[in-house]
Amino acid sequence: MDHAATTPLHPAVTEAMLPFLRERFGNPSSVYAEGREVRKAVEEARGKVARAIGAGPDEVFFTSGGTEADNLALLGVARALRGRGDHVITTAVEHHAVLEPCHYLEKEGYRVTYLPVDGTGMVDPEEVRKAITPATILVSVMHANNEVGTVQPLEEISSLCREAGVYLHSDAVQTVGALEVDVDHLGVDLLSVSAHKLYGPKGIGCLYVRRGVEIEAVLRGGGQERGMRSGTENVAGIAGFGVAMELAAAEWRERSSHVRPLRDRLVEGILGGIPHVRLNGHPSLRLPNNANFLFDYIEGEAICLRLDFLGIAASTGSACSSERGEASHVLLALGIPPEEAHGSLRLTLGRDNTMEDVDYLLENIPKVIEDLRAMSPLYPGP
Repeated sequence: MDHAATTPLHPAVTEAMLPFLRERFGNPSSVYAEGREVRKAVEEARGKVARAIGAGPDEVFFTSGGTEADNLALLGVARALRGRGDHVITTAVEHHAVLEPCHYLEKEGYRVTYLPVDGTGMVDPEEVRKAITPATILVSVMHANNEVGTVQPLEEISSLCREAGVYLHSDAVQTVGALEVDVDHLGVDLLSVSAHKLYGPKGIGCLYVRRGVEIEAVLRGGGQERGMRSGTENVAGIAGFGVAMELAAAEWRERSSHVRPLRDRLVEGILGGIPHVRLNGHPSLRLPNNANFLFDYIEGEAICLRLDFLGIAASTGSACSSERGEASHVLLALGIPPEEAHGSLRLTLGRDNTMEDVDYLLENIPKVIEDLRAMSPLYPGP
């Protein structure tokens, strides 16, 4: 129950990758037959990725994943437009793959505005409008939050950015395959995607860059990806990514319809069966597979460890920062005090989860919470 951290390979994705892990090992930059054959496969996959998000193949640049795509968007646009402006706008609840490049840009002399969110994790488009200045060159707002699942009003934000002539980037790592993701409908100029969040392989993703957007390369070298991302292509990963995106575009409604009732059962069972617990994030405008809870008086990490003993994989928030031991910056931005934010538990469902899985968790988690609270000096009792 931690599909927001990563997902298993879809069988069709595995099959698509195997030839490039075995006999089809050519370098796509080579001019001889083995290279040309592999280059064709790379471009076929690029077409699949592009069609899945309503883009053109020339607007898709393969990266090593969502983190590199976010870095390329933030750093690449900022450097390309330095002569035009030095102001970037983002939100307080972004993934670290967006926040850290923003911190780096600040060290280079750029100014960054970190917009607040309300208690559900939602950004107010009016706050975006107020923050835009003549020096603003880029706005970066994630499509949906990886921890609490809140879906942001990108279409409204996009209209404001277009009026101001400012680029809009969105981290859509959690939404492709869960929601409809069409770059024109969303109105984004740049969009980051990661394969391993949608039943594809790790180590591959892409950045969509709308035609005409000014952006500089961050990785320089042999000039692969039309000079945007140098380095020999991860051909097996690209082939798997193409199939994963094709399946995501075709099946997102079916996948959402499958996980939503499971998620709702989780929410109903936990809120109705355990005292002193709250649901984090927007109650309805959220990812269909995401349920993030706050349990008073205990640590989320302790809950995860107890659940692990029972064969249940869960997390306290972002898997990318779970080793830091810090309170979630997302929950803090929602106005939750640090001592309470440590009591979070994120459950994210996938295509292979069943109602039996949900019932198994609901049967076991009340005792887990009861035992941990019995050891807590903070717990006042039932």
